[in-house]
Amino acid sequence: MTADLIAVVLLLAVTAYACAGGTDYGAGFWDLTAGGTERGRRPRWLIDHAMAPVWEVNNVWLIFVLVIMWTGFPILFQTVFTAMWLPLALAAMGLVLRGAGFAFRKPSRRLAGRRLYGAVFAVASVVTPFFLGAAVGGVASGRVAPGTAASADAWSNPTSLMFGLIAIATTALLGAVFLTGDARRFEAPDLVGYFRWRALGSLAVLTVLAVITGFVTHEDSPHVWHGLTHGLGLLFVVVAGVTALATAWLLLRTPGTWVRVTAVGVVASAVLAWGMAQRPYLVPTSLTVADAAGAPATLTWLAIVTLVALVLVVPAVALLYWLDTHGELEELTDAELRRGGGSDGEGPAPSG
Repeated sequence: MTADLIAVVLLLAVTAYACAGGTDYGAGFWDLTAGGTERGRRPRWLIDHAMAPVWEVNNVWLIFVLVIMWTGFPILFQTVFTAMWLPLALAAMGLVLRGAGFAFRKPSRRLAGRRLYGAVFAVASVVTPFFLGAAVGGVASGRVAPGTAASADAWSNPTSLMFGLIAIATTALLGAVFLTGDARRFEAPDLVGYFRWRALGSLAVLTVLAVITGFVTHEDSPHVWHGLTHGLGLLFVVVAGVTALATAWLLLRTPGTWVRVTAVGVVASAVLAWGMAQRPYLVPTSLTVADAAGAPATLTWLAIVTLVALVLVVPAVALLYWLDTHGELEELTDAELRRGGGSDGEGPAPSG
């Protein structure tokens, strides 16, 4: 019973990271495709301002996922990280380079430096979700099992490829939808339409990829296919379809706050559908939740610590998101910093 509860928490943590982290990766995707220096200046300006307050906090969910895997399901952790160390290492490298590129791009004084850091940030924003999705696809395809040695087949199979492409498409959708709202918040009407049409394009691509993935999983991952077409898996597939239609309808109108809710609903429902489709396995069809679970005492303490963490972290993160979406976390401009400084005007006055 405790193992099942922790497995649900793990799935919810993966869902939270897919939605929150996916939005940031999507912003990086649109940074990559914005065009040259002059053409992409306005979109990149919006991406910088929209991401700055929250881009680091979204990785909290990734840490949460890793801790639950390592502590609650050590066999799963060992199996996945042994068989697919290469794509996961590439994803980790992309995660680090992405953060470094975003952090160093804006303060860089040389144009060449800004271009270099911007390119690192943008490319890593596409590479990282692809390899994470490919790893998930390797698990879903059943090619990974306890004792499986590392091999390219574990993560370069048809299911992995489709999951990687879907990961990119979902991040592009979330990024475009949220940037549409940010453009309205920053009073940039030209960028509202710019990102709204990109959100619609991303949704169309995601729909096509989802249909193709259905055919691929039917042949390549029959257990997951069966789960997606029956029971709770089918229910969440239907919810994903309904929220996708709602997202398209809202984007064709004047997009407001609700389009963010429906877009998140698309991604969250898709992740939950995958999780429900794998039941009762963590790795179809070789590792069940019960077989992968750690010691009962460990699971009990993990449940307690998780509850405490959720009570402390979730309200704080929710408040941060609320403040950000309501424009309460705007960064200070150089002029404001100079006004707050001493007589030399070179920085803010020291506190305390």
